[in-house]
Formats: sequence, structure tokens, C-alpha cells
Amino acid sequence: MIRKLVSSLLCAFALLLLMGAGTASEQTTSILAEEESGAPSGAALTTETQADLVEQSAKAVPAAASESPIEVAESVERGMRIDGEYAPTDVAMTRSGGTTYVALAGMAKALDPAATAAWDGGSGTVTVTTPKMTVTAKNGQSYLVANGRYLYLPGKVQMNQGRVIVPLWAVAQAFDAKVSWDATANQVIVTRGSGAIQSGASYYNSDTLFWLSRIIYAESGNQSLKGQMAVGNVVMNRVASPVYPNTVKGVLAQKNQFPTYGSGSLAKRTPNEGSIIAAKLAMDGAVVEEAAGALYFDSASNSWASRNKTHITPIGGHKFYG
Repeated sequence: MIRKLVSSLLCAFALLLLMGAGTASEQTTSILAEEESGAPSGAALTTETQADLVEQSAKAVPAAASESPIEVAESVERGMRIDGEYAPTDVAMTRSGGTTYVALAGMAKALDPAATAAWDGGSGTVTVTTPKMTVTAKNGQSYLVANGRYLYLPGKVQMNQGRVIVPLWAVAQAFDAKVSWDATANQVIVTRGSGAIQSGASYYNSDTLFWLSRIIYAESGNQSLKGQMAVGNVVMNRVASPVYPNTVKGVLAQKNQFPTYGSGSLAKRTPNEGSIIAAKLAMDGAVVEEAAGALYFDSASNSWASRNKTHITPIGGHKFYG
């Protein structure tokens, strides 16, 4: 009798344990289901969620200075498409000061698989060679050279985690590619073109380059590149204005404007390399923003321009006026 009673109690206790275990299992399953429903898995991401992640990754790039180049590139690779395909990680797209930068070597390879890159550590210069052209960029320089063309980079060529980076627009222009923005997908869209910008030999008008480089040298040959470019900008602004002649030579020949031209000494000058580069930059549309729109410059304290025109800014040894 006692054995039967003990046996019955043991069975009842075991049953209670089993019922308790089943309840705990159901509660655990319910909790896990609630957690999973609040955070969809990667396979279940919607298109809107993916676009939002791309946007957030792109915004986070400037703060990712401590990451490796590969980590940074992977965080933004889906932020760019090249002819419909996602950009490779070697493009290493970053953003700085509102400008999109890319690794020159990586972007060149993405635009032309035949491109090769060589690094000169002594000068800090990367040279990209394709079947159609050569592109060079030197760390700290305010321009890159593509197919003999000089493209102005106000933010300068930079180094980031061992890579030479330049603005995306400059690489696109060098490779004759087009850049647009897909606001819906939050993506930069790059479309390949001919593969090379028009050569400097055919783009730069020889007569314009002759006179522009000489007046830049005569007026500001001992100044910084920016100072020389600003002088070139004034001349080119006059060429573009309906008030002045439509050629550089015509502008220089105007009475009482550039005495060195009238005396004949200007044609005999031999411009230095910096003045030639400044002339090519100005001919390629580069503008020194501080002096944008200037039509006059001088170095005198009581000149006609200082009395009659609006002072814009001083650069180097000159004051510029609008």
C-alpha cells in the first residue's frame, strides 16, 4: 500500500515537471519570435532598407579615418555603379568637404581594365597608363595631368591610407566618363565614355597659350601658382566679356592696358614652367574662386582700378578688382 502511494506521488511529480518544462519551452520560443520580428535578417531586407544602409554608410565615411582602406571601401562600394555594375572596393570612395574622392589607381582600373599604375615614392607621384593616355597626380599638387591636359584641383591631390585620392569628377573627366546621381537609390552613377579626354596638343590653342603664358610670366612669374592663375583668369574673363576683344592677343593689345605687349618685349619673354601650367589651367576653365569675375589687377596703392572699381581680394603681389 505504501509502495503504491509512493509510486503514485512520484508519477504525479514527474508529470508536473514535464508540464513545467513544456511551458518554459513555449515561453522561450515566444520571446525569440518577438526579438526576430523586430530585426529582419539580411536576406529579408527591403529595397528601402538597403538604400538607407547605403546612405548611412556613405555619411559615415568621413568619420572612418581609423579604418583600413578596404574596410572603408567595402562600407561604400554599393554607393556607386559603373555602367550598371557595383564599383569594386579598390575604388575606395570617400567624401571630404562635400567632395567625393576616389583612389586614382583603383578608379582608373575600374574604368579601363587595361590600366596600370606605378608609384614613385620619392616624388609622391602615381602614374596611370592606359592604351589611350597617361594620367599623373602628385601628392599635394593642385592639379592632375591627363593626356597632356591640366585639371585644377582646389583641394589638391591627397593621400588616404596609402592611396592617392583625387575628386571623382576629375577622374571622370580624364577618362571622358559621365557622372550623375540617382537620388532614389542614393548612388553615384558613372557611365564610361571614350576612355580618354581630348589631348592637350589638340585642345590648347597655340596662339592663346603663347600670349597667355607670357603675360602671366611677365606680371606674376615669381608668384604662387594661385597668383599666376588669377592673372590668367583676368585675361580670360576679358576674352569672355563682350566689352573686350575675344582673343588673348586682342585683349593684350588694347591701349594703356598691358605695356609690355605694346613695347614688343612680351613676345620675347620665355615663360617658366609654372606660368605655362597656370596658362593651361586657365584655358581649361580653372578659376581661383577668391578672385572669380575679376577684370582688373594691379600692384599700385593708388591705381585707376583702386579708385574706380570694386576691390575683390589680394593674391600674392596683386589686388584684384571687379
